[in-house]
Amino acid sequence: MEKIETAIPGVLLLRPKVFGDDRGFFFESYHQKRFEDLGIAENFVQDNHSRSRRGTVRGLHYQLSHPQAKLCRVIAGEVFDVAVDIRRGSPTFGKWVGAVLSAENQQQIYIPTGFAHGFSVLSETAEFLYKCSDFYYPEDEHGVLWNDSQLKIDWRVREPVISPKDKQFQPLANVAAELLPRYTT
Repeated sequence: MEKIETAIPGVLLLRPKVFGDDRGFFFESYHQKRFEDLGIAENFVQDNHSRSRRGTVRGLHYQLSHPQAKLCRVIAGEVFDVAVDIRRGSPTFGKWVGAVLSAENQQQIYIPTGFAHGFSVLSETAEFLYKCSDFYYPEDEHGVLWNDSQLKIDWRVREPVISPKDKQFQPLANVAAELLPRYTT
């Protein structure tokens, strides 16, 4: 597994070693010891799988009392995956990084706790898998408005399809400080 640093420390792009031949391919998408060697020592407790159509934007989501680190990948199609640093006091607060994840490139992105997460679907459909370091608690779900004008995220879709819930989130500047995680060194 190759670890690629992004513009925000802690958010990592991961490129697996793929073994392919005329039958297809094989790779380890997760190996606890090898991930620990890369500095990712999360105890993942939940796997999620979503299927979405072209133009869908999901996010930007986070949990506050039960923060979730995420390990994301795509097994069908292509998405643009985004992590936004929402940690109060962070030197990269309000900055975001994005990466194209696809069944073809087989890359993964690791997003530590303290980030809002979302993705957009670039292909006709996409199947998105992600491991979480804590369970999902609906009462603890928070978010940042997907099209926050200060974040200026280019979702790379022409006609975004957004859930009613995601449309109601506030821009990051309007989120109360007590509803944001705190940066710790």
